Amino acid sequence: MNDRIRQLAEQAGLNDAYMNFDHKYFAQLIVQECLGIVHDAERGGSNEIWDNAALSWNNALKFIRRDLQEHFGVEE
Repeated sequence: MNDRIRQLAEQAGLNDAYMNFDHKYFAQLIVQECLGIVHDAERGGSNEIWDNAALSWNNALKFIRRDLQEHFGVEE
């Protein structure tokens, strides 16, 4: 499990017995992380996206997808 995902799971109550784990809250935390990455991209946080004014939305989405994968340590 990626360190960030583990941190979010612990924040949602993960323990060895899963007794207090709040699945809905865990999902909300993951969505908030994703929205934060998209927000950073909108603000120009990933300069690769915006350096080329002719860059298509499709290519911009590829960069955002890459950022999400890197953030959560997910491989295709």
